Amino acid sequence: MEKEVLEYIEEFGLMPFSNELSGETSRAISTPFKTREARAVFTKTLSLLSKNFVFESTRELFGLFSQNESHEELLKRQEFFRNILLNNELTNTNEVLAKLSLARNPWKPHYGMIIVTEDESLFTELNSLSCPARFLVNEYDLADLENYEVVQVVGCERFSLALERLPQSVFFNSSDDVYPERFLREFSLWQEVIKLLKELKMSNLIDTNVAFLSKLLPFVEQKKNIILTRELIEQENEKINAKIETGMKSLTLSGDSLFALLSNQQMPVQLQSLVRETIKESGLPDELFIFGVPVAIDEKAVVQYLNRQRARNAADFVEQLRVIGSSLREIPKRLAELGKALVYFDFVQGIRKSFLAGGVFPEISESFVILNGRNAFLDKPQDISFMLDKSAQCSILTGANSGGKTTLLEHILQLISFMQIGLPVYADKFSAPLFSEVYYFAKTKGSASKGAFETLLTQMSGIIPGNKTLILADEIEAVTEPGVAGKIISASADYFLRQGCFLVIATHLGQEIKEVLPARARIDGIEAKGLDSEGELIVDHNPVLGRLAHSTPELIVEKMARQNESEYLNFLARFVLGR
Repeated sequence: MEKEVLEYIEEFGLMPFSNELSGETSRAISTPFKTREARAVFTKTLSLLSKNFVFESTRELFGLFSQNESHEELLKRQEFFRNILLNNELTNTNEVLAKLSLARNPWKPHYGMIIVTEDESLFTELNSLSCPARFLVNEYDLADLENYEVVQVVGCERFSLALERLPQSVFFNSSDDVYPERFLREFSLWQEVIKLLKELKMSNLIDTNVAFLSKLLPFVEQKKNIILTRELIEQENEKINAKIETGMKSLTLSGDSLFALLSNQQMPVQLQSLVRETIKESGLPDELFIFGVPVAIDEKAVVQYLNRQRARNAADFVEQLRVIGSSLREIPKRLAELGKALVYFDFVQGIRKSFLAGGVFPEISESFVILNGRNAFLDKPQDISFMLDKSAQCSILTGANSGGKTTLLEHILQLISFMQIGLPVYADKFSAPLFSEVYYFAKTKGSASKGAFETLLTQMSGIIPGNKTLILADEIEAVTEPGVAGKIISASADYFLRQGCFLVIATHLGQEIKEVLPARARIDGIEAKGLDSEGELIVDHNPVLGRLAHSTPELIVEKMARQNESEYLNFLARFVLGR
């Protein structure tokens, strides 16, 4: 599936730094989860996995692993993730990716530039590229071109001879080649990323593109390709005069030579030689200096030289860009491939990190079996075992408040989420049908009302039943009167069982439902056994199959009475606990 993942990244333009540039938001993912509460747990599961990704855009890859009802597709996905987890060559983690970021200020040419053409269509195209372009109509349009350090020429025949006389002219064959600086601008944003990556061994796709792009780094690293500056000339002038002064101390001048020097008539031969050799040793052009003692800077010559040098270096630089034009044109494609490879690498390594402690791939089965499952939402989860099969396809889950009934329901949704994607689960074994419809009716946060009850019945009437439908309900009795709630839950379970559905219903009405328990339904229990020394409930979160567990509200009363110096709570504890 590697090819499919890379194609998906390309199709949706998932780039490692897209959040920095566009604030991209998550795309909707097709899932079997049909209620808002079920989708919320699925989102929570994706967020858990995404904590091990560096780039926000990497999470979008889960969109490729959307709802699946095909056994063959599931096996293909599992094989893909199995190969990732077993690939010992993937030794680098994705933590290094957190050090990567794009530059905020792109490279800009350090020279004044103009692009000229006689072709009107080319001129329009250049303008669309935001190039500094000029359309040549007559010789007057050539008037001030010599004021630019670089003149890029494309599509010019009439004025080609005049343009060739300009030393700063660089000729290009087509609009594809002209203005190569545009490619460097985009490339420069990635230069620090490439510098860091070229020191590492990541993956073939990353390393290949980094090797290509790193060869272009010198073109954006030279901010000013100028050999001499006014400051450097002044510094060298001071050094020249200091050396001449030192050298003069060893010279023996005749009286005539000394007289000629003092009367400004002529510099002695020995001194001429010293000055000439000292200027030569500086490595600077002698035209920049006025020959004498002391040696002075020729201001006019320096200005002319620096201007020529700047134009010459700029033209040389652009000529180099012209020569490597084919490589520059590859920059957008190479950066896209590198970005795609980085997102894929982040995904692969993030998945590996999520399952460092191991896991087992789910199996498709007609039964629902969890053996020593560990809830990834919890820091220190207890191993949980649970099952539904043909003899008992519905669990009426009873037990203590805060005992873990809701946690078990969300654990089941988490396992199904992993299975749908094709990932392993944290368990010794997990098998289940490949559910196409999953409904979760979470515990109501409000009070019982006619509206809430009608809403619940409306939602349940919209369930599409079948042997690939799972229904999870958490204390749905809260939306109606306790007296009839047990019968409604029992009748609902009976109806959906007749349609082949799987159900887990967490409730405090186990005693009432026991009297009207439908066929192929089982009462299970999670019991609290007391309070520990810290006043916390001692609960075995592993449901006991076939046992009715009590809510044990008296333990909650005792816990709160221990933790609060409340006269009311102490009175209540004495009454409930018989103290």
